[in-house]
Amino acid sequence: MALNPNTKAWQRNTMIVLVLIATFAGMLNSTTLATAVPTLTKDFNISMSTAQQASTWFLLGNGIMIPVTAYLILKFKTKHLYIFAYIAIFIGTLMVFITPTSNYNIFLIGRIIQSIGVGITMPLLQVVLVELFPAEKRGAAMGLAGFPMALAPALGPTFAGWVLNANHHFLGFTLAATWRSIFFVPLVIIGICLVLSPFIIKNVLENEQVHLDFLSFIMSILGFGFFLWGFTNVASDGWTKFSTVLAPIIGGLIVIALFVVRQLHMKEPFLDMRVFKVKQFTISTLTLAVVTMAMMGVEMMLPIYLQEVRGLSALSSGLVLLPGSLLMTIVMLVSGRVFDKIGGKRLALTGFFLLAIGTFPFMFLNLSVSEHFITTVYGVRMIAVAMIMMSMFSSALNALPKNEVAHGTASSNTARQIASSVVVALFSSVTQNVTNNHAPAHALKAIDPLKYASQTMDAALKGFHVSFTMAFIFSILGIVVACFLQAGKIIIDDKDLEVKK
Repeated sequence: MALNPNTKAWQRNTMIVLVLIATFAGMLNSTTLATAVPTLTKDFNISMSTAQQASTWFLLGNGIMIPVTAYLILKFKTKHLYIFAYIAIFIGTLMVFITPTSNYNIFLIGRIIQSIGVGITMPLLQVVLVELFPAEKRGAAMGLAGFPMALAPALGPTFAGWVLNANHHFLGFTLAATWRSIFFVPLVIIGICLVLSPFIIKNVLENEQVHLDFLSFIMSILGFGFFLWGFTNVASDGWTKFSTVLAPIIGGLIVIALFVVRQLHMKEPFLDMRVFKVKQFTISTLTLAVVTMAMMGVEMMLPIYLQEVRGLSALSSGLVLLPGSLLMTIVMLVSGRVFDKIGGKRLALTGFFLLAIGTFPFMFLNLSVSEHFITTVYGVRMIAVAMIMMSMFSSALNALPKNEVAHGTASSNTARQIASSVVVALFSSVTQNVTNNHAPAHALKAIDPLKYASQTMDAALKGFHVSFTMAFIFSILGIVVACFLQAGKIIIDDKDLEVKK
């Protein structure tokens, strides 16, 4: 049985609820380990950089799979693709959960398998919701899609901190305060969704007899894989390390360039890059990349500031940011309906103005700023990010006919993944360099320990201030880019273009 916009509401809604919950559980794995790195180093007897590979390889797997999903969505039935993705997430999560502490490689392999499933579910969710909702309600559809994609990564560190803080009970099980318990909840949720999937998930999308261009497939994996790998190594190796940073980035760019040229000359491209010939899609995708960079600049650095400078625990720092994450989810759902009425340009411009206002105070953070103030300002930022992301997802896909939505979704999410990797490398390296350049001489520690500690703290603050300033600049850049968006609501189907102003 297939689903379409005219299907009975309960059948459609049941499927939507299932895929939203499963996507949330899968994406929860993306950021939970940031808090658990110290426990991993202790249990596996590994270095901090080795432990961080658990997050690095997960992001790499996501980045590699997203461009491939356009082919998978067109080639395979929706139900089969979802079941495969859930099996991958379940097996990967189970491997991570039962990994013996004597073999960290099994842990990493499990994380990679997880990321393959999650990398499929993200763009597939967007394409499915576009198909299930009529064109004039795509804003609401993207608001739903943004629910797990925004909330799960934001809640990940707080959830992990809560688990590691004390023993808890879940469905009759006792969750010990260890890193294994972090994976138990998503494992159970994915397991339940996997069992229900054959009965609830229906085939939504029409399949095509697309031919797998094996060369394009390999070029996509190698190009995006090496490029993202190079940027993930910047934090540990610096920008000048040729073998692990410069060579992968340059090599990846070359392969990506060849990949793009090949796609533009193919009659049936593996990933149709011609979607970027549509001005509204291109500008919307660029806007998404900019807001991702502005968001990640604070999203990544603020928890570190709260823990290293303010001395908060992982759980406490997560709780400071939790209201903002919840606000972001609510605003995504509401903004979807607003987009359906007024379009994306006004939402994006308003969002970037709010983002700039919410980022500006972070440029002057010090030890005396209250945690309540940080929570409030961070909440303003998350409201702004939700307005922009939801509207630009919808704006990008509304600019394309339905037969190009799979390619557009894969291209848009790939651009966001690249932007995220670039900005994480940029901000972490800049912050570290500024901190190191302003750090006091080590000899001062023996002469005047108090002065040494004070100057060390000042150096760290200067590093964070520079990062937050860069995030503010990205907010201003977003205002400029959003000005080039077409006003009003754009709806394109396979036959015509309607612009409502």
